[in-house]
Amino acid sequence: MPLPNSPSLPATLDTDARLRSVARIARLMDSQFRLPGTRFRFGLDPLLGLLPVVGDLSTLAVSGALLLTMLRHGASGAVVVRMAFNILLDTLIGAIPIIGNVFDFAYKSNERNVALLRRHYAEGRHSGSGKGLVALLLLAFVAISALVGWGSVLVLRWAWQYFEAHPLLSN
Repeated sequence: MPLPNSPSLPATLDTDARLRSVARIARLMDSQFRLPGTRFRFGLDPLLGLLPVVGDLSTLAVSGALLLTMLRHGASGAVVVRMAFNILLDTLIGAIPIIGNVFDFAYKSNERNVALLRRHYAEGRHSGSGKGLVALLLLAFVAISALVGWGSVLVLRWAWQYFEAHPLLSN
């Protein structure tokens, strides 16, 4: 019977420093700050989402890096797909002007993913790494990033043309 400190046993979410850092970064992105006088919490994700294109892509990159770290530490394919869906939903709806900003304050995809990983670890089903799945997810995130960037450019171009045709201040 292996000893508890044996290197052959997988690390748990709370004992592995890299996985603890995933939980800390998820908290920073989703619920680090509290609105004074309320129980409402928010993080950097919705604040960065206020910056067109750059904010959405930066939060997608952080979420993708967290997902890859979780995948390397034994998250199963089914859990990774659910995590990727959380990130995809956050990215696509978060990219919609105004509605996406409100959505970013309410939907905390990174903390949802950490909760999925904690449940996965609690069930004792963590094992191995899925390098093929990592490559597929990386390709999907690159494609999504390109689509978000392209859509944002289209919206900004439309807004520019609209305000050129309908100036706010007329001489």
